[in-house]
Amino acid sequence: MKEIRNPKSEIRKNSTTQKPKSETSSLASDIGFRISDFGFSTWLVRRLRPWFRRHQRDLPWRRDRDPYRIWISEVMLQQTQVATVIPYFERFLQAYPTLADLAAAEEQDILRLWEGLGYYRRARDLLRAARVLVAQHEGRFPDDPAILGTLPGLGRYTCNAVLSQAFDCRLPILEANSQRVLSRLFGRADDPRQAPARRWLWQAAEAILPQRDIGTFNQALMELGALVCTPTAPRCSACPLAARCVARQLGQQESIPARSPAPEIQRIQEAAVVLRRGAEVLLVQRPQGTGRWAGLWEFPHGPLTDGETVEAAAARLLHELTGLQAKIGPELLTIRHSITRYHITLTCFEADLAAGVFQSAFYVEGRWLSLADLPAYPVSSPQRRLARFLVSPHQQRRLF
Repeated sequence: MKEIRNPKSEIRKNSTTQKPKSETSSLASDIGFRISDFGFSTWLVRRLRPWFRRHQRDLPWRRDRDPYRIWISEVMLQQTQVATVIPYFERFLQAYPTLADLAAAEEQDILRLWEGLGYYRRARDLLRAARVLVAQHEGRFPDDPAILGTLPGLGRYTCNAVLSQAFDCRLPILEANSQRVLSRLFGRADDPRQAPARRWLWQAAEAILPQRDIGTFNQALMELGALVCTPTAPRCSACPLAARCVARQLGQQESIPARSPAPEIQRIQEAAVVLRRGAEVLLVQRPQGTGRWAGLWEFPHGPLTDGETVEAAAARLLHELTGLQAKIGPELLTIRHSITRYHITLTCFEADLAAGVFQSAFYVEGRWLSLADLPAYPVSSPQRRLARFLVSPHQQRRLF
């Protein structure tokens, strides 16, 4: 990082000819002035490390410095809570304990193990990156961020998190928890999701790094945000950095950082059809590269058109998506679920095959399966709820 100059001396030197600074240099100067003030960086380290040793959670990926385990955890933790990740992490590592094991896996098996975590592209990127590491790097993690950053799914944060924790590389991290801590600590009031604030915070995260034990320091920042410097009702009385927190001094710890308005909720109605052929049901596979559920299996479903009833939509969708003809039967159940800003109501029907051969311009494959076969196929969470409903004792009496 370039040397950070004291903004006061800069102003004195150029008092008559000073021109507006670029945003980057201004940010660097602001950060440098704050950090150099009263040994700020050293003070941070001395306050954070002991706090982290006493209060850190016992998480399975913190028990060693294996870059593979750290990498898996960091990918799973993206937009997912720690409590949700822990059982997935443990199952994943039991199934694929090494990088070589993961590289040899089948994508459908990875997706089935990932089922319920969402954001399935993360799982596909893990598999792709593992295969590159085995093929091009002898199954080892390179400690060079320029190399690691070229792998699928390894952006700046994930790359730096793995390298700082596994190899003690002097690299900063910035994610939801740490950016909130830094915003409040420095009194940075604007929305960290906007580009100017994010650039400033990345600079700050780099400027405060200690010379050693970088991984512990980075984890401490994140843990502080997760446990103490929370989005609402931060526990300032328990914070080791409270004495020099600008937001607390201003009484603005609740309002810093700024939050963009939540996107407007969109409500969507869908219909799904469980098509029966004797004791079998039809399961279809989505194509690759078609959104969040690419490559997963499901019962045929889709959105209603304006003014359409769910019964009419079920009949239309079944024929449009599979080419099959059937008599739509009674409603099985209604599933409500949310994906980001979308609130979806999925009404599920059963139907008996009447005629036709499977052909679809959308789905890449259709398979007739027994109910006992369904658990082996990776599906989305709402589709899994439907599959479990089908194998319930009550529903089996209805089907057969």
